Amino acid sequence: GMSSTCGALVTGANKGLILPLCVTCVGGSPEGHGAHGQLQAEGLSPRFHQLDITDLQSIRTLCDFLHKEYRGLNVLVNNTAIAFKIGDPIPIAIQAEVTMKTNILGTRDVCTELLPLIKSRGRVVNMSSGWGFKALESCSPELQQKLRSETIMEEELVGLMNKFLEDTKNGVHRKEGWPDNNTYGVVKIGITALSRIQARKLSEQRGGDKILLNACCPGWVRTDMGGSKAPKSLEEGIETPVYLALLPSDVEGPHGQFVHEKKVAKWQFMPEFYP
Repeated sequence: GMSSTCGALVTGANKGLILPLCVTCVGGSPEGHGAHGQLQAEGLSPRFHQLDITDLQSIRTLCDFLHKEYRGLNVLVNNTAIAFKIGDPIPIAIQAEVTMKTNILGTRDVCTELLPLIKSRGRVVNMSSGWGFKALESCSPELQQKLRSETIMEEELVGLMNKFLEDTKNGVHRKEGWPDNNTYGVVKIGITALSRIQARKLSEQRGGDKILLNACCPGWVRTDMGGSKAPKSLEEGIETPVYLALLPSDVEGPHGQFVHEKKVAKWQFMPEFYP
């Protein structure tokens, strides 16, 4: 189980990809009580800790707990994602706001608070999606250039994401170069770009610690979010995140990459993602 030397945390609700990931690398989820029995059957005794990633105080409370109990973290998997079903009647501007706050700003805050706790040779995995590539392809060349930039800063990225929200609210997102009707995709562009920025920061500030941080796409998985027609089982869906979470301590990479099917994907369109 979790010893004082090994801490692994999986953020995310008690649905979707959280369970098998927990079983593999031990984690906590917000309302994970139903999951608990299954985990103990695996011989692990994970502890669940309340986490609301939209509430900074909640993140800080968890941070203090991890510091006190485990002196830090070896593995962090950010799996907190919200998506609205296609055709959801909720207005696009509200969808955009809710999706953005949870996925981008929540993930950014979790990382700001928790990355300093990651131990030397630790591993961080941010769950993204190939849909981000599709959204990126649909952005104007000017936006693409900014979002693909190797030097974009976190503040600039968050500014662009907030601009997307404003543009959507004002009904001018198409005119401003954003894709139509793909809030989820734009948010995933944000997660992938954020991961690249965070990885770069880790290299600059803690290069000697050899921490590896990547974004990945689990593929189209049969979960509440993916639906029953998805081609991948949960076990297949977690292969890539687990591979990244458990990269051997002596490897140099991947780092700051987007990984799909255990392979580094270029920050570009990949048609095989889309059903």
